[in-house]
Amino acid sequence: MAFVNSEYCFTFVDVGAQGRMNDSGVYANTSIYRKIIRNELLFPPPEPLLQRHKEMPYVFIGDDAFPMSSTLLKPYRGNHPKGSLERIFNYRLCRARRVVENVFGILASVFRVFRSPMLLQPDKATLICMTCCLLHNFLRRSATSRKNYTPPGTFDYEEDGELIPGTWRNDLQGMASFNSLINKPRKPSEEAKDIRREFGEYCMTSGAVEWQNYID
Repeated sequence: MAFVNSEYCFTFVDVGAQGRMNDSGVYANTSIYRKIIRNELLFPPPEPLLQRHKEMPYVFIGDDAFPMSSTLLKPYRGNHPKGSLERIFNYRLCRARRVVENVFGILASVFRVFRSPMLLQPDKATLICMTCCLLHNFLRRSATSRKNYTPPGTFDYEEDGELIPGTWRNDLQGMASFNSLINKPRKPSEEAKDIRREFGEYCMTSGAVEWQNYID
């Protein structure tokens, strides 16, 4: 499990959970989860979104496999009509989550040890995974290597709402090493629902993009 930032770099990596564990088990056993529930991450204080008035906390985002909370947002479940708050929020959340997908895709594209399951002892597999993540961050942050490691066109991008796939996708046919977490439905708190709703309303108003109402 990993967290990444908008610069396509890892900010937290936890390796070693058993593959049969569900999402709540993996997430709840990470050190970052314990720091979150203890308020030890030193988040910036809540503040309103652009041209909004309600103070909102800083949050992480994840897919539907994660338990939603006041610090982690995930999509609305089900299909929703075009132009609805739920559909637009899901689209905007998906755009942000695409950064995570690109990071893992580039990692597997460059470090081919991720192309298939590692037939190694857990401690050695953990060391390899952490080393590759550190190398990825170094190559992304170094001015001399960034353009060679991730040249223009590497990442997915959008033009007027149309997704243009990154070049890393051409090199990952049949990859079977990164498995999706097991989804286990759970009921989020009312506070978490209110926070997601406020972000959704922001995406419908001052944070809107002109093509979002037409996304399929």
